[in-house]
Amino acid sequence: MHPAQARPTRSLPQRAFLIVGALLLAAVASLLVAGMTGSIAIAPGELPAALVQVLHGRSDSMAATLLELRAGRALTAFVTGGALALAGVMMQALLRNPLADPYILGISAGASVGALLALLLMCAAATVDAAALAGAVGVAMLLYLFARRDMRGGAALDSGTSMLLLTGVILSSSCMALVTLMLSIAPEGRLRSMVFWMIGDLAGAPVRALPWIVLAGALLYALRSARAMNVVALHADNAGTLGIRVGALRKGLFFVSGLLTASAVTSAGSIGFIGLIIPHACRFAFGPDHRVLIPAAVLGGGSFLVLCDTLARTVVAPTQLPVGAITALIGAPVFLYQLHQLRK
Repeated sequence: MHPAQARPTRSLPQRAFLIVGALLLAAVASLLVAGMTGSIAIAPGELPAALVQVLHGRSDSMAATLLELRAGRALTAFVTGGALALAGVMMQALLRNPLADPYILGISAGASVGALLALLLMCAAATVDAAALAGAVGVAMLLYLFARRDMRGGAALDSGTSMLLLTGVILSSSCMALVTLMLSIAPEGRLRSMVFWMIGDLAGAPVRALPWIVLAGALLYALRSARAMNVVALHADNAGTLGIRVGALRKGLFFVSGLLTASAVTSAGSIGFIGLIIPHACRFAFGPDHRVLIPAAVLGGGSFLVLCDTLARTVVAPTQLPVGAITALIGAPVFLYQLHQLRK
């Protein structure tokens, strides 16, 4: 017997446990690195005591104070990156297009219109977040209204997704025209904050429970739909005859990915490339099975954005860069490398 034939293969639960376990350790490590790194670094020997103080709600030392300040931003970065990566996986499954990302349907552009309008009117931070959420939800409702017939199970899968994609592109172009108009008339004093929001920035982003609730609910739905997503990916034309409720799956993927995108954009602005490169990287490394791909993308996307945000606030400290610029600078060459490897 050939040695390769004698080697036992791991079952799916064992393989998923190993992959998710390793990525979970990497996520914890990224959070610790973010907490220790800054213009004033925390020595590794001071970290355990500072961590205990933070967990008990105390800040008796400088290290504990710094760790508490950085932990909130790192957790916001993690939930935002995880939401964008999961939205990317679901959007690629919905549109059956590997180039799809969370922003392709214009939901992010709608959030930009709402947020920049609030910034132009010098509204409070809470009002800016509410306006961004309202803009994202408004575009999502318009998109569903225009494409609802093509998302039903009776329509051909390719025809339905093409109509949804075209409608999203048109709405996105219209929203970006409004964004350009607002940027052109904005006073100099407000232009910087508007541009930073457009690029994506985590400075001052509050720690809130709602994004975590949205991510947890979306992850649960995605895992329950993973088998159906696998069937649609492999047998798109015959998915209905194989017992898949294609119409319900389309609507679920659309609404949940839109909710994830709205939650992420409201928290941190338009941060690009995470929803595109992280699903590709996880698919390239761990395979296309959505039962493994979904949790891997959430953990990988969260860890990636935490590390990018750490770079954004330390590379030219004390000046802080917008994290969206860092993700774009890293994401573009990584995506080109992935395309090259897939072609080989």
